[in-house]
Amino acid sequence: MSRIASTFNALRKSQRKALIPFITAGYPYPDITPELMHGMVGAGADVIELGVPFSDPSADGPVIQAAGDKALAAGIGLRQVLEMVRVFRQNNSTTPVVLMGYANPIERYDQLHQAGGANAFARDAAAAGVDGVLVVDYPPEECETFAAALKQHGLDLIFLLAPTSTDERMAQVARVASGYVYYVSLKGVTGAGTLDTAAVEAMLPRIRQHVKVPVGVGFGIRDAASAKAVGRVADAVVIGSRIIQLIDPLPRAQVVTVASDFLREIRQALDT
Repeated sequence: MSRIASTFNALRKSQRKALIPFITAGYPYPDITPELMHGMVGAGADVIELGVPFSDPSADGPVIQAAGDKALAAGIGLRQVLEMVRVFRQNNSTTPVVLMGYANPIERYDQLHQAGGANAFARDAAAAGVDGVLVVDYPPEECETFAAALKQHGLDLIFLLAPTSTDERMAQVARVASGYVYYVSLKGVTGAGTLDTAAVEAMLPRIRQHVKVPVGVGFGIRDAASAKAVGRVADAVVIGSRIIQLIDPLPRAQVVTVASDFLREIRQALDT
């Protein structure tokens, strides 16, 4: 059983919801990511989504785009992200790590490392300690080969669903998704709009008719109140833009403390 499945099983047994923070790898300081990951786990994070910086994102709002640009300027690419996961795994062998990003860096990685064999990314990600991959621009009908490569190396493939997703799209996702699915609660990009918890509550039963893995909800969750409202109906709460905003202007010594304190509040709200 994968680390992701084990984590959700344990949470289900204890009647708790998963807290999944998202951070951009290499932001706001190139060497801070493993330390920040440990701090978030200590504050109650159950799964960590680690954003792979990319120059042309399609789903990221201005906050996460700016973080990605800064990380890219500091020389952070997919190879460096895998190394960050390796460092994190030196002191944490239980918390699932999901890489979230776009197809281009993965396909480029495979091209650059093809001398070591096919599916270099899946092989090296598994060796580094990655548990799942969410590729924003890989639709389910076009990535069965990629899904098979990940499965061969014990990695879960996670998909996005949106308010505009049809029953047909949900069924397509259900055929290849594993770990969990990520329901985007808003039309638009990360950090945009106001969360409509009633709409989320209405959508989740439709998703669960098709998808049997846990359902996490993100986009628009900014505080303890919105996290708690979503946690009543979802299996997991995903928070990204708000964390990036909080740590953006901070000196290095304060980053982990501020992010951890914020997540601790969210964890307490989910558990009450």
